[in-house]
Amino acid sequence: MNIGDVSARSGLPVKTIRYYEDIGLISPLRDTNGYRSFREREAHMLSFLGRARALGFTIEDCRTLLALYNDETRASADVKMVAREHLDRIEAKMADLKAMHDTLSHLVRACAGDDRPDCPILEDLGRTAPN
Repeated sequence: MNIGDVSARSGLPVKTIRYYEDIGLISPLRDTNGYRSFREREAHMLSFLGRARALGFTIEDCRTLLALYNDETRASADVKMVAREHLDRIEAKMADLKAMHDTLSHLVRACAGDDRPDCPILEDLGRTAPN
């Protein structure tokens, strides 16, 4: 399969596939003319990577998950640990977003939004951060 075929099949852009090769996540064969030749294995790995990235796993997480996927002696606990750590990061981001939402909602409600120059939003943004 050429890079266009594997791109269509995996749903990943050609540029992403080239990047994954550059950083060593995949290693397609090369034809005598130098073109990449993807086997079923690489197509599957690219689909795996696309799904993992869609779930927000980092490149390093993907590298670890691929290694675990290819290791038939792996312990599912190792896979779960990677996923749990990622889930913990997502939950922390969600808490941060909730706090941002709550603060901004409060400021928007507090602002009259009229022709007067006083604005609680700008006052809050202009506050000096505590040391």
